[in-house]
Amino acid sequence: MSEAFRQPDRTGTAAGVPYIAFAPREPAKDTPLVVILHLMDPPRSERAMAAALPLEGIDAWKAYLGLPMMGERAPAGGFEEIQRLAFEDGLQKLLAPVVEQAAAELPAAVTDLRQQLSADGPLALVGGSAGGAAVLLALMQGVIEVSAAAVVNPATSARAVVEASEKLFGFTYIWTDAGNAKADELELPMRAHELARWQIPLRLVVGEDDDLKGLPIASRALTDKLAEGYDEAGKVSFVAIAGLGHALANEPGIDPEPRNGGARRVDESITEWLMQWLPT
Repeated sequence: MSEAFRQPDRTGTAAGVPYIAFAPREPAKDTPLVVILHLMDPPRSERAMAAALPLEGIDAWKAYLGLPMMGERAPAGGFEEIQRLAFEDGLQKLLAPVVEQAAAELPAAVTDLRQQLSADGPLALVGGSAGGAAVLLALMQGVIEVSAAAVVNPATSARAVVEASEKLFGFTYIWTDAGNAKADELELPMRAHELARWQIPLRLVVGEDDDLKGLPIASRALTDKLAEGYDEAGKVSFVAIAGLGHALANEPGIDPEPRNGGARRVDESITEWLMQWLPT
């Protein structure tokens, strides 16, 4: 590798969620904590996400959490089983369970991380794709005190994910009443008011060349609705990056690899945002 991967300072589990963590230059009780959730697309592991988005410009504890049904928590049968679930019912058996469980387990994981890392400072949340949707759902719940958040190519519309998957993989999704109800729950622009009530500084970063064409549109719609509900317009930011697709790394996206130009630009954008809003 032309760009050496920095080995994590800590590894473990936080409230049952696997993580790797990187220490700040001079750890202290009031040092900020940044918690990052990876994608289901590359990078689809904690280590690969840390290589793609190291956020080195932020002097904080940085903890990368593993998503449900991925990595150490993959179902029996591994990636083949995940593919089977995706084709059987990718919305109700894969996307929704991953996003909703990741959001639900985040508060306890943050509490445990704070104890393990002795990190009581301000908190920022970062997530990509499904991990980004989980961050947004967690913010809506208002259970965690968050100083700033950023998401990249977030899965802001379950229907857009399904429609893109149909085109990419050549199948027709069979919509049921239950599937439509779940898609409605995960149509995040329609739930902008749940986010806006907390007034958390939020940046949405999207790729102009995202293969999941509906997601940048949904993220733009979410941004516009949030801007209407925020007291300060500057607390909501939308950044579109030319040439960036949906993934931030190459397949298979498990092991760390040198960052590509798109990941670097995402890293720069998120770093800029967190440095603006995260108290240090």
